[in-house]
Amino acid sequence: MKFFKRAIGYFFLIIILFFAVLFIWRPYLARVLWYRQPNAVTYKAFPQENVRKSDTTFHFYRTTKTRIDLDSFKVRNGNKQMIPFSEYFKQGQLNAFIVIRNDSVLYEKYSAGYSDSTLTTIFSGAKSMVSIMLGQALNKGYVKSLNDKVTDYIPELNPNPAFKTITLKNLLDMKSGLEFQDTFGGIVKAFFSDEAKYYYTHDMKAELMKVKLVNKPGTVWKYKSIDPILLGWVLEMATGKSVAQFFEENIWRKIGTEYNASFGLDHPGGLANTASRFQVTAIDLAKIGRLYLSFGKYAGKQIVPEGWVRQSINIGNEQPASSKGWQKSAHHHLWWIPQDDENGDYAAEGMLGQRLYVDPKTNTIIIQFADHGAGDYPYRKISRYLAGLPFNYPKN
Repeated sequence: MKFFKRAIGYFFLIIILFFAVLFIWRPYLARVLWYRQPNAVTYKAFPQENVRKSDTTFHFYRTTKTRIDLDSFKVRNGNKQMIPFSEYFKQGQLNAFIVIRNDSVLYEKYSAGYSDSTLTTIFSGAKSMVSIMLGQALNKGYVKSLNDKVTDYIPELNPNPAFKTITLKNLLDMKSGLEFQDTFGGIVKAFFSDEAKYYYTHDMKAELMKVKLVNKPGTVWKYKSIDPILLGWVLEMATGKSVAQFFEENIWRKIGTEYNASFGLDHPGGLANTASRFQVTAIDLAKIGRLYLSFGKYAGKQIVPEGWVRQSINIGNEQPASSKGWQKSAHHHLWWIPQDDENGDYAAEGMLGQRLYVDPKTNTIIIQFADHGAGDYPYRKISRYLAGLPFNYPKN
């Protein structure tokens, strides 16, 4: 019995020593273990830099009685089942869903504790904000060309040969060739993934300076967080301002926003996680959609260059490097652009079902915040239905 107790004691001691060594070797792993997969409010555990709201608020028009027919309107979920939207809302654990057409709120639905003013992280939807800022930096001359090398702006990366030929366009296209391990492949792989590392580390710059090159820049597309994080670092070095300051001064305060937004930092005064930690309210995220529906204009003023907006939401003759869902969404300029037979709509998308969807054909903006997401792509069907236009899902 004493031997058994001693063996148990040694076993637990070994486990404790193992984790102690592990967390000393990679301190961020303690946060990965504690928080695991982040949710819409995990951002509260990290330092934030506020993006101050506009001095004058733009308000979407609200009727005294919004439409309720969308509750029974059938859409398709990720299992290809046709279900009423009210059930889609429950299955996806949706927290907010707003449909705006011609500046009027046609439909809105919220879960308990949520409203259009609840600050929520939109995860990878942050990448599209980086795209907007890059267009501004080019327009204002802070960045000279997308063909510039990343080391032209971040000389600290020069000692690492991986960055020798990487351009800003490579980063914008997610074709940097840099090594990046996603979360797919089981619990252990997710635990040690680069996705977890860059979300939870307290020193993104130190991690970026160690990354390896696995493909020739510009040749292989891979969806990853480090490319937009590097672009965020470029923006800070090029403009001399933090990402939050630059976004506030050049976009957020100029489009009638009602609430402060924020960017999450790796540590106080550190680098913004421009890949997955932008916090925003649903009603103000819709104003980003409105800005792009107007090709960068707000109140008669050109806020974002029209050419950049058009270039960002249309891939033109470029060969799509990715294809997602029945709508065949291609990732382009850090936006998702459907490429099926009838295109023109586009979206900023984040994990767990965060969406900013824009449909120029019907002048519609849809915002979705969720804890899970029910899958598929119901937004086009909803936008066409509320505009009185026909829509059919593809047969395959």
